[in-house]
Amino acid sequence: MLRLLVSTGEVSGDLQGSLLVKALHAEAQRRGLDLEVVALGGERMERAGAVLLANTTRMGAIGLLEAIPFVLPTLRLQRRLKRWFRGEPPDGVVLIDYMGPNVSLGLRLKRKFPQVPVTYYIAPQEWAFKFGINGRTNLISFTNQILAIFQQEARFYRCRGANVTYVGHPLLDTIGEVPSRPAARQLLGLKQDAPVLLLMPASRRQELRFMLPHIVKAAAQLQQLDPSLQVVVPAGLPGFETQLSLQLTQAGVRATIIPAADSDRLKAALCAAADVAIAKSGTVNLELALRGVPQVVVYRVSRATAFVARHILRFSVPHISPVNLVLGERLVPELLQEDLRAKTIVAEALPLLDPAGPGRLGMLAGYDRLRLELGEPGVTQRAACAILNQVLAGKA
Repeated sequence: MLRLLVSTGEVSGDLQGSLLVKALHAEAQRRGLDLEVVALGGERMERAGAVLLANTTRMGAIGLLEAIPFVLPTLRLQRRLKRWFRGEPPDGVVLIDYMGPNVSLGLRLKRKFPQVPVTYYIAPQEWAFKFGINGRTNLISFTNQILAIFQQEARFYRCRGANVTYVGHPLLDTIGEVPSRPAARQLLGLKQDAPVLLLMPASRRQELRFMLPHIVKAAAQLQQLDPSLQVVVPAGLPGFETQLSLQLTQAGVRATIIPAADSDRLKAALCAAADVAIAKSGTVNLELALRGVPQVVVYRVSRATAFVARHILRFSVPHISPVNLVLGERLVPELLQEDLRAKTIVAEALPLLDPAGPGRLGMLAGYDRLRLELGEPGVTQRAACAILNQVLAGKA
């Protein structure tokens, strides 16, 4: 039997991990291989057929102070993982996103278990940002192969001597058929003849704290300008529903909250129903773009974290949304830190609500160019083949 460890964290990593786990099992079955996948991830990966070693979906944070509550749980998880490896090392390890813990795990594996091949799939975006010692993660030093999801990422690592395979972006495998707008609105219980604002504020608790108040105020102002505006908010994680409901109600926003348990199932319908979205920076921006939803991108961390990033780490980047990073231009507006205020959100969102407005039409045209940059469907199947090929080559 082949045993693989797949390590990731947070909601988006769990989603991408689940798609990969399904593809690994399908490819193993096609080859007549007996495969066990053990995972650091979440419920989605478990449902996809992985044996969950630990749930890491709530252990993610962006920022120095924000990460403090997760230090002890991460250390306990590392000790548990060390004991597990000593018992019976897997035949291969796949690291998905989750930069800090996965880079630490990869470096440790290189020292202690150099015979175990390590694949990084959805690597840290250091082709766009600078991380770690001398601005890099040392990722090449501990990986046997990198499965690049962006063309820029493939070029970046290949030029530095890494073993790289460009597979494309896994979201291409999940888009599928989009329901019609009337069907989507009927499914969600929304009016057919009134505009819809989709809010996607958080997959981490810190994001609820730092961004939700500004997003909710903006939604209230937009609803005041157009009382027919319908607001829909999917909860990023179980338990977020209460805080979402409280803040929306306090701001006077009439909204439909989609429970976290239903958010994945209804994601296509939510995008099909929406006229515009206000979304946190992240993979969700690409998903909205691929589904043709104009958007305003927002992000904010604590003042202390922002100060350290700017003045000590000298962190700077031309764009933060993956949509803009891939295109190399500011297609979708980005409101970060001090620029994230209700009035700035409203100013950016209003033109996008105009069906014939140049801002909306220009963004949709940019989305067409973006699709061409993300590869072809079949991404997770290509990734699964590359992973199994490497593991089997090591055992030959």
